Amino acid sequence: MLRKLLGLILLLAVSQVYSQITGVVKDEKGNPLPYVNIYTETGSKGTTTNEEGIYELKISESGTYTLVYQFLGYKTQKKKIDAENFPIELNITLKSESTSLDEVSVVGGEDPAYAIIRNTIKLREINAEKLESFTADFYSRGLWRIKNAPEKILGQDVGDLGGGLDSTRSGIVYLSETISTIAYQKPDDFKEKIIASKVSGDDNGFSLNSAQEAYFSFYENTLEINSEIISPIAEYAFNYYRYKLEGTFFDDRGNMINKILVTPKRTGDRVFSGYIYIVEDLWQIYGVELTTTGIAIQVPPIEEIVFRQNYKYSEENDLYIQISQSVDFSFKIFGIGGNGRFTAVYSNYDFSPDFNRNSFGREILSFAEQANKKDSLYWQEVRPVPLTTEEIEDYIRKDSIQEIRSTKTYKDSVDSVENKFGLTDIFFGYTYRNSWKNQTFSISPPIAGVTFNTVQGWNTNVGINYTKRTGEDEENYWRLYSNLSYGLSDERFRINGRFEKKFNNYSKPYLRIEGGVSAEQINNREPISPLLNNATTIFFERNYLKLYEKSFAGVAYGQEVVNGLRLFNEVSWENRQALINNTDHVIINWDDRTYTSNNPQEPDNFGSIPFEEHSLFKVNFIADISFGQKFMSYPNGKYNIDNPKYPNLTLGWEKGFGGSKKEYNFDQFKAEVSQTLKLGNKGDFEYLINGGIFANAEDISLVDYRHFNGNQTRIGFGSYVGKFNLMPYYNFSTNDIYAEFHAEHDFQGWALGKLPLINKLNFNLVLGAHLLTTAERNPYTEYSVGLDNIGFGKYRFLRLDYVVSEINGQRNGAFIFGLKF
Repeated sequence: MLRKLLGLILLLAVSQVYSQITGVVKDEKGNPLPYVNIYTETGSKGTTTNEEGIYELKISESGTYTLVYQFLGYKTQKKKIDAENFPIELNITLKSESTSLDEVSVVGGEDPAYAIIRNTIKLREINAEKLESFTADFYSRGLWRIKNAPEKILGQDVGDLGGGLDSTRSGIVYLSETISTIAYQKPDDFKEKIIASKVSGDDNGFSLNSAQEAYFSFYENTLEINSEIISPIAEYAFNYYRYKLEGTFFDDRGNMINKILVTPKRTGDRVFSGYIYIVEDLWQIYGVELTTTGIAIQVPPIEEIVFRQNYKYSEENDLYIQISQSVDFSFKIFGIGGNGRFTAVYSNYDFSPDFNRNSFGREILSFAEQANKKDSLYWQEVRPVPLTTEEIEDYIRKDSIQEIRSTKTYKDSVDSVENKFGLTDIFFGYTYRNSWKNQTFSISPPIAGVTFNTVQGWNTNVGINYTKRTGEDEENYWRLYSNLSYGLSDERFRINGRFEKKFNNYSKPYLRIEGGVSAEQINNREPISPLLNNATTIFFERNYLKLYEKSFAGVAYGQEVVNGLRLFNEVSWENRQALINNTDHVIINWDDRTYTSNNPQEPDNFGSIPFEEHSLFKVNFIADISFGQKFMSYPNGKYNIDNPKYPNLTLGWEKGFGGSKKEYNFDQFKAEVSQTLKLGNKGDFEYLINGGIFANAEDISLVDYRHFNGNQTRIGFGSYVGKFNLMPYYNFSTNDIYAEFHAEHDFQGWALGKLPLINKLNFNLVLGAHLLTTAERNPYTEYSVGLDNIGFGKYRFLRLDYVVSEINGQRNGAFIFGLKF
């Protein structure tokens, strides 16, 4: 406690030294006003108040200054001061802005707000182009609080989340800051260099705050916040919003500001509600106070997100420019709740930057050397928004906790408690940890590994894993893994093992060496999970899982060669042995059905096998190409970001050689293209196209055929792109030329949001199309129409599609029930 108190006093004392002009901004009732903009009239210096209304303006040179205090809903106040002796304390009281409608008349029954919005939309692109290129200084702060955190989830201790939780299981769980410089040029060139980064409780940490992700422009038609949320001044905004002029007032330049209430026409749309302030005649944004919801962005645990943006006039480009932004959010689910805020401050704009062709590249974020090593004195000198008492205490407490928890004594003591075996470990697995050496040893739960299939009968799989993490941030690792399985019906014990190593976090070179014996699906794309096969076999007498035994040894290596190009190479030897059913045990007996054989080519011939036992060497080359790929360079690694303007391309060559049976040798050449296109308010369109051709493969093993992800369960999981919803698992497998096409469009409320009553359900209309063509068979097609985001309140885990398939003129239709988590 003494150390904590001394730290608090030190920070406050240092604050007074470096904060040359300080004070508190309050309203007329004496309440502090958070996030008031304070800047010099020239615009060279600026800051905002924190949540306690406290501000610090970094002015170090003597002189005469005119300070501007600006806050939406309050009259802008100017204060002229002669600054000679620092620090200077200047407390301000802002008066509420009185709006007037005296000069406004309603014409033809239409609120005058509609004319204002029309003019703003008309000049939207022109005003947006005034921001076509600029540089600026950027400061951001992110804070998350949590309330009522559980002590355990699924039997596992949650802990105190790095010292963030108090005795009530509440507190700050994330607090970070960044100081950076940014450069922007339309349409999508962006570059940020982080000068300083700070994370509470982690003196090695790098803030996740990003200027590009924090940049929200209401001049654009939509703002991407998980979904595409429609701006109140989008070109089609009148289809989504109603407007009401609440009043007018004049800013410090004498320009009339229109305060307009924005309300959605339909609550289920991807929209905002609140206020937008428009400058008369210029038709520019003066400020926003707009709210959207978790329903709108389709993240149900989010209750609401509140955007506040403040602007000031720039003589340089005749535009009101954004100088600060706060994004407040709250969330609640399963009794756990919380809130937080992301603050952004922009300063030192330059709207005539000297950009050239080398100013921008694929790197959109980088860190200055020692960016995460700046001390408290540095932060007090440069931080534009002062910390609140709560934030100061969090930094001090977590820094103290980190110092203690980073010691060997503490880590050993925690490990000795957590490494004790408990009864719940039977169900959730056991982990032994040596935190000091960054080592873990774990055993998966035997009970959770129990499955049933007609080849092995009741069987269990147990995984044993040893991992050693390396690197300053534990970003690299090497791992030993082994899987042990035993089937009661085939009385067969199988074991395999693997060694993996990730060498660095930049080009991410990866080595894998493996070998052993395992029971594998004939389709190595694993179209049905053992868990789902459990359900279909046990409850519905449908044994879709088809297995063979593989004895193998192999080595694989992959890494990014240049930005956007990753190569993977694998060499292996395999011995394949066909398996047959060893049990006809039925738990629920259906009179109209029976099990099928383990040979997908002859499902009714229980003595048949799909291939003869054989061995084969294989090489596999894969090139993944991400066109236009951008990336962020952190001191501990490179993090790639796909460019949505371009598709991703995968090229592959697979060769089987040296087979014990010569006819099993083969070559396969394949390619795949995929992309997700953001279509603004009209949703997302996703497609995947792939194809391939075999050579010298007339009599190869069924294992090496090209199989397709079919589905006979009527249950869907994850993304539907790349899968067929009604196709039998092995009916279209081929060793010749093939091509498949998948497309899906999620309208995200654009269609259903316009239908009365239905729009209140917040469902998404999804249309899909799938096509497969092979050399041996006529094309197989599927078309689907579905509803996504089905559920109630915050619990929306369901999707329902009706799918129609067609082959040789024969049509079939069925519902697919989707689950997503």
